[in-house]
Amino acid sequence: MSQPMRPRFIPSRCDGTEVDGPLAFEGGDPHWLPLVWCPADFPIELFEVAVSQLIHHPEYNSTLILRSNMLSDTTADFPPSVPLLRDLIPTRNVCRKLLPRRPGRDAGLEQHCTLYTSAHGDPSPSTLVLTPLVEPGSSLPYYHPTVTHLAFRYILTDPPVLRIEVVPLPSTPTDVNSRIYRTCLALLETLHRYGWGAMTNYKKRVLHDCIIPREPYQDLYLVMRERHKHVVDTWHEVTDPSKHVFEDIGIATFLMLLWKDMYNTDESSRGSGQVAYESEPWRSWPRPLNGFLDLGCGNGLLVHILTAEGYLGHGIDLRARTSWSHYPDTTQSQLHVEALDPTIFADPAVSELPPYLRAGTFIIGNHADELTPWVPVLSTLCSASGYLSIPCCAWTFDARYERSSTPPYPVPDANFVENLNLGGDGSNKSSYSMYRIWLASLSLHCGWKVECETLRIPSTRNWAIIGRKTAYGSTEEADKVRQRVEQIVQFVCERGIFRTRRPEGRAGDH
Repeated sequence: MSQPMRPRFIPSRCDGTEVDGPLAFEGGDPHWLPLVWCPADFPIELFEVAVSQLIHHPEYNSTLILRSNMLSDTTADFPPSVPLLRDLIPTRNVCRKLLPRRPGRDAGLEQHCTLYTSAHGDPSPSTLVLTPLVEPGSSLPYYHPTVTHLAFRYILTDPPVLRIEVVPLPSTPTDVNSRIYRTCLALLETLHRYGWGAMTNYKKRVLHDCIIPREPYQDLYLVMRERHKHVVDTWHEVTDPSKHVFEDIGIATFLMLLWKDMYNTDESSRGSGQVAYESEPWRSWPRPLNGFLDLGCGNGLLVHILTAEGYLGHGIDLRARTSWSHYPDTTQSQLHVEALDPTIFADPAVSELPPYLRAGTFIIGNHADELTPWVPVLSTLCSASGYLSIPCCAWTFDARYERSSTPPYPVPDANFVENLNLGGDGSNKSSYSMYRIWLASLSLHCGWKVECETLRIPSTRNWAIIGRKTAYGSTEEADKVRQRVEQIVQFVCERGIFRTRRPEGRAGDH
């Protein structure tokens, strides 16, 4: 049965003729001002479920907010700053701190989020009041409405309605063209959507932060962004710097935290000095034993960021980009013009592999085009310590991927596909979804435990597959896996279609 469509959001401006009057403080002043209302298309029992999203994810409603950190969550002994409202009983208070996306411009802000039930009616929470905690003489940050209180209400009229009321700061415009009215209108639409989602058991189809928790990622990303955002102003490529620079900063941030979690002190190549840097703690974090290899590194920015932050590794591509010559010497020495031929593993006459494919290397395939399917294969054959692949163009080993003629490798059960976090409408019938299923089954076939993440980067191609653990437990199983992978390479050689592209330009210059 198809899911019913969400009722249309039909807001109306409050004009003072509403059946149910505004909120009132126990002491009278100040006065609440109802601003906007709409029909409530879900029962009051789901109000708390709906507003919990507003409490825990303020970033969904403002691009200027990074996230909130919960400071306390209590159902009794409320602090004096929690407002007392006539005919309402406070039942829960969450104190949170709003963290700005740009801390150099906006300050953080602590805020009470207080739930109330009626003193005379339904026991379900029906009101949420947001109260910013501002020090005397201080002002509210730009991302917060100019109010001392803001309330979301579920009013049991016939039919029931949702309403937003505020206690605005003096001289704050509240007409339909004002900023505070537009903000409340957007918040009301969000609540309307969340309530319907709660009633229809809505589940997000794309999940973030499956491998690296959101908080440490965002905290480190803010630091990395400040350290490398200057590249936008000195961009030497024809591509959009606002996309590519921040995308690679995000990928570098993810890798730094992934490696910190993957490796331990004894097995990894520690940062210089092996001491905890107070201002740059990542320099003493664990990292890959033999560095990283970025396949198809393009403009080389990811290699540059990681190198600048003390990580050892190489990037290879078919041609040098304009940016390469503008990086510091430490980065330039790690960028190489080279065409990698993965079929060399099938040639018994080849006894020595490229130096950057040593055992323990971590392999990166960021939109690596035709090398994308080779990432898990190479990772197995060269005993890599792990890999990260962010697929874009759909390639098999020697041809374009065709969903009608490229069967996936065996998978253990139906839950395997469910756990790939593919997003979309859940049907997984698109060509890109089928390609990602094929890549995931290939990784499993190559002996890797499959993990997936939807990266927090400004790209529509932000789905990543990560191999950081092998899926076998004995030497015998490892030998069988290697034989399977060698058979893949041998089959590609027998088809005779694969051709390594020739390096472009003066390869010897890099």
